[in-house]
Amino acid sequence: MKQIRIGDVTIDSVIERDGPWRRPQDFFPHYDEATFRRHLPAMEPEVWDEAEGKIVITYQTFVVRTPRYTILVDTCTGEDKGHPPPFDFPGKERWRNELFALGIGFEQVDYVFCTHLHIDHTGWNTTLRDGRWVPTFPNAKYVFHKGEYAAWEAEHNKRNDPPGTVFRDNCLPIVEAGQALLVDDDYALDDTITLTPTPGHSPCHCCVNIHSGGKRAVVAGDLMHHAIQCREVDWSSKPDWDMRQSAQSRRSFFTSVAGTDTLILPIHFPSPTAGFITADDGRFNYRFKRD
Repeated sequence: MKQIRIGDVTIDSVIERDGPWRRPQDFFPHYDEATFRRHLPAMEPEVWDEAEGKIVITYQTFVVRTPRYTILVDTCTGEDKGHPPPFDFPGKERWRNELFALGIGFEQVDYVFCTHLHIDHTGWNTTLRDGRWVPTFPNAKYVFHKGEYAAWEAEHNKRNDPPGTVFRDNCLPIVEAGQALLVDDDYALDDTITLTPTPGHSPCHCCVNIHSGGKRAVVAGDLMHHAIQCREVDWSSKPDWDMRQSAQSRRSFFTSVAGTDTLILPIHFPSPTAGFITADDGRFNYRFKRD
């Protein structure tokens, strides 16, 4: 993704991995081959790899630099986590090198926002040091939705923390270090950064709004994983906490931004990533920003 400017704010992407990743029939419980094929011409070509028969999925962090703060939104899967497939992909150096190439060291990050607390959105929150997990960004405050944190804390206490260590390794050390901000739906860092609640994929999933110079961008987290979910809004993904609520959040969000100049940044969309939602007779389209 090329650097994007929203008023006085710049947004860059730091990628951990990209390319063809999953078969849609393995990811969307309501998948129908004929329906998917019918929608392909309406979707951007980058989102589908015909040769492999897989949707193209990117794992990335958005680096948001305001006049006051350096902010990371979501932190991919991290390193040394020992994750099972499909999250055991190599190449973690790419993420670190791309961050450093932006001129940002770990000490320079002021805030880390997590749209939700899943395995692939919290991984670089912590680093293994002397046998224990510590915050990767020593001077940062980490923003977790308090309801999201409480839900996964409860699952962790019941030993239901899928895939077993995410809360323990990626989230709990942040709280123990005193670097967590547990916030409500209406949290605002300042006039530039606010939240929009979009629950369903996780208990209290939130999108992160960026406002500056009369413009708005939204980091959409996992509100959607693929453009087919604009065409078929009810196609929730297997990892969703509540598939019906996820679909409701998507429809409400899409309706609110369709046809506007609100720039959308979905975490898992391939380059050029950022784009706009348009309405299409009860459905929606996703169009990449290409200029």
